[in-house]
Amino acid sequence: MATELLFLEDAYLRDVEATVTGVDGDRVTLDRTVFYPTGGGQPHDTGMLGDARVIDVRKEGDEVWHVLDGPVPVIGTGVEGHLDWDRRHALMRTHTALHVLSGVIWHEWGRAVTGGNMEPLRARMDFEFDPLPEGFAATVEARVNEELAASRPVEVRVLPRDAALEDEDLIRTKVSLVPASVTELRVVDIVGLDKQADGGTHVRNTAEVGRIRVVKTESKGKANKRIRLEVLD
Repeated sequence: MATELLFLEDAYLRDVEATVTGVDGDRVTLDRTVFYPTGGGQPHDTGMLGDARVIDVRKEGDEVWHVLDGPVPVIGTGVEGHLDWDRRHALMRTHTALHVLSGVIWHEWGRAVTGGNMEPLRARMDFEFDPLPEGFAATVEARVNEELAASRPVEVRVLPRDAALEDEDLIRTKVSLVPASVTELRVVDIVGLDKQADGGTHVRNTAEVGRIRVVKTESKGKANKRIRLEVLD
């Protein structure tokens, strides 16, 4: 049975009442969930499901599996789930910061993202540069913080694939991670700056992110440079 992904509609939902639809050892799948499964460079949520801690979340096909540390409910049981909100919100802020970074670099230097990963309030993102411009770290940090402070709204829409890809403002990563079989794209639009197909969770406004600090830049090959950043209050 497919799991309804409530976080796609509202990333600010913290709690869920759901029914257990499958059990496999220490993990369960539900008819609906607020827990984000690892994917797209964003790590899974944690929290509580009944009296058990949720320590991992994975999506397999149309089902989301929650790995539990504690009592495992049986199929058909009604359960209450509660996110570790501090962790989720930190990831939302971090994810939006990465999109702002991507938008700044796209508009300033025309470079696409080649990869990335994040933890709560820490992240890395790779771009096709050879070499990095002089004074790049300080410049990009200042530009990103300007955009965060500009309080740009963050809008989420689901569009037919063809319509989304025809949008000239859609920023395409160097390697598309969206299979051709996907007929609809969820598009995250930081209005006026960055528009990307994305399945993760984000804040509603760039000002909610806070500020970022570029910790380090690294070379990961002749034409691939890595930017490491921290998100600050």
